[in-house]
Amino acid sequence: MTIHVCGEGVVDLVPVAPGSLNDLTPALGGGPFNVAIAAARLGADVAFQSRLSTDGFGRELVAALEREGIDTTWVQRGDEPTTLAVTTIDPDGSASYTFYTEGTADRLVAPRLAPADIACFGTVSLALEPGASRYANLLREFAHQGTLVALDPNIRPFYATETHRAFLQELLPYVTLLKLSVDEVEFLGPAALKKVPIMVITDGGAGLRVVAGTTDFQLPAYPVEMADTIGAGDAVLGALLTTIDERGLDRDALERLSQYDWQKILEFAAKAAAITVSRTGAQPPTRAEVEAFQA
Repeated sequence: MTIHVCGEGVVDLVPVAPGSLNDLTPALGGGPFNVAIAAARLGADVAFQSRLSTDGFGRELVAALEREGIDTTWVQRGDEPTTLAVTTIDPDGSASYTFYTEGTADRLVAPRLAPADIACFGTVSLALEPGASRYANLLREFAHQGTLVALDPNIRPFYATETHRAFLQELLPYVTLLKLSVDEVEFLGPAALKKVPIMVITDGGAGLRVVAGTTDFQLPAYPVEMADTIGAGDAVLGALLTTIDERGLDRDALERLSQYDWQKILEFAAKAAAITVSRTGAQPPTRAEVEAFQA
């Protein structure tokens, strides 16, 4: 089975210490990029679809994907610059971002339908036109061909708008798995969320919650010494997709899973997140690291 991740790869400029913007260090990132890396390190067969720059940052993004064994056949290239995200790390380790997106390569993507068992979308790539509408059309095409669709809106302040809310709500009937933070649940609204059969909600130290069919279960986070939260949600989604892929689960099978099965799936995802937050930047773990993790 194949996981096809669609969306941006960006370069995060990360401060060397919390609360400071001094000595910013470039780090490869972007929600979809991080999800693809996470799933590949956990053993999944992953393809990545995006439009990446031919500049130095873009070359590093492509090289990183290839080092992880990710299929880059569907990656387009352009001479526009790479999107940048300047990161601020608060004293509690939480991260916020300021994006520089005008005229960047990923906005001009012309995505194509591909053979895949799971397709994943989200983050900035669904917020910036013309790429956002093109990805939305691709999402619908994947759903129509029977591919299981996962969505992580990953709402940032600059696109937390009524227009973007309506845009996402129109996509929800085509989505099987929706990954949200607790704040994003409020953003999308309870009526909209009834359109999606499976939701996994992240709540920081409170852990992960799944709402699927008759199951509503919460797993507390594993206690670790936290460096920062960069990439934690992406590690969760990568782990979820990997497990769904390994088990060969389709939409109907996911809705029928028992609470016990969901607990095991969430435990795997929570371990991946715990390891990620214990490291600086988005550094998802390997399969061996997750299996060796001791709570």
